Amino acid sequence: MIPEPTVIVWMGEETFQFFELMVPEVVLQGPFFLFFFEIYQYLRKDGLEWVYPKRDIREENKMISQKKKYSVNTMTKVSILSVIAFIVMFIEAPIFIFPGFLKIDLSDVPALIAGFSLGPAAGIAVELLKNLLHLLRTSTGGVGEVANFVIGAALVAPAAIVYSRKKDRIGALTGLSIGIVAMSIVGALANYFVLIPFYQNFMPLDAIIGMSAAANGAIVDIKTLILYGIIPFNLFKGLVVAVVTMLLYKRISPLLK
Repeated sequence: MIPEPTVIVWMGEETFQFFELMVPEVVLQGPFFLFFFEIYQYLRKDGLEWVYPKRDIREENKMISQKKKYSVNTMTKVSILSVIAFIVMFIEAPIFIFPGFLKIDLSDVPALIAGFSLGPAAGIAVELLKNLLHLLRTSTGGVGEVANFVIGAALVAPAAIVYSRKKDRIGALTGLSIGIVAMSIVGALANYFVLIPFYQNFMPLDAIIGMSAAANGAIVDIKTLILYGIIPFNLFKGLVVAVVTMLLYKRISPLLK
């Protein structure tokens, strides 16, 4: 009987170990060897490339560097806008058609600008940071700051989310309109369940109603205070903040890119 020809193929040590582990010894002898070796070569060069794609380390490092730069840049802008918002909180004025304890300020404008230019999370971060700074001078034990944050976030979040999906004037106006309505609803709930009960610890409810009735005779109890005082005030404040934001954003946005 004539023995089968011996097939000699050069293999590295790793390749040889692969075959030793993966296939029986008998297969490594005779014509079957070439068949399995061709399959191995295909899997090694082509077949597994889609499972283990080649990575460009330099490109990955560049992307990581860009993300870090973007994060630092964004945090810097958020910090600056938060400080501006904190300072603007002290510039407030009463509106004669509303109860005297309701005063308007424009501290939500920097938060809206951050939300439009840097995203919803940045806008909410500005609202949070300005109120954390205001805690240093709080006279409400933090209750007023929490309410201010929740009401401000109710304005900024919807406006920024809508604008992020449709970045034009229509998107901005739609987002601001939704935000104003949301702020008015959240503001009414916050005053009814949190702020007015808190201030009753320092001033009787009758005194609060009496002060409010001086500006609007339709206010006779807490429910009418919410309906004829708080909600219209937040609608008016939201409108003023929205107009100022629209006037400033296009002029300021190039500086925030």
